[in-house]
Amino acid sequence: MSEDPFATFDAAYVLGALSPEDRQRFEQHLRTCDRCAASVRDMAGLPGLLARVDAPPVVPDVGPPPPDLLPTVLRRVRRGRRIRLAVTSVSAAVAVSACVALAVVASWPPAAPPPSIAMTALGQFPVRADARLDAFEWGTQVDMSCSYTGERSSGEYVLVAISRSGTETQLATWKAVPDNTARIVIGTALKRTDLAALEVRGGSGRALLRLTL
Repeated sequence: MSEDPFATFDAAYVLGALSPEDRQRFEQHLRTCDRCAASVRDMAGLPGLLARVDAPPVVPDVGPPPPDLLPTVLRRVRRGRRIRLAVTSVSAAVAVSACVALAVVASWPPAAPPPSIAMTALGQFPVRADARLDAFEWGTQVDMSCSYTGERSSGEYVLVAISRSGTETQLATWKAVPDNTARIVIGTALKRTDLAALEVRGGSGRALLRLTL
């Protein structure tokens, strides 16, 4: 493939440095050469930029500029365009990577709730219970399952929260029904770190089960 004889005309054309004959020939060439036309469009702002440069101070004549000055400047301009294009492409790739990472984090499954803990029996009683505590900004949620295995109802049960300062708070009451499991979900304003224990007590106030925290 032969080299384009007009490949170096773009800057001179934009700066008005072509002879009338070369300018006419180059304008005819631009009608059929997309590459040269694109190069001229890229350099269209060059005269305006040069016009903003302050006039240099008067210096002694040091002779004409070296003949390779303009080609060197043009090579640097083109190289700068390639670098900007590469930086733009890399920035876009980084942005896409960040979006992918964000999507992965957003789709990660939530943490599993803490497991339920069996409460310790404080004697031979026909009752057992498991409890789970979930901490929230407003306090603590208690999720408890309590099973009664007696043959007849033994009255009322009470769930009591005991703080580390020794304060007792009654959270819930329910009836003991033979072969029945009661599910209690109740909240308390006490923070999880302020709770010392949970107790299940009988109607007489005797502690039957205890969960030490």
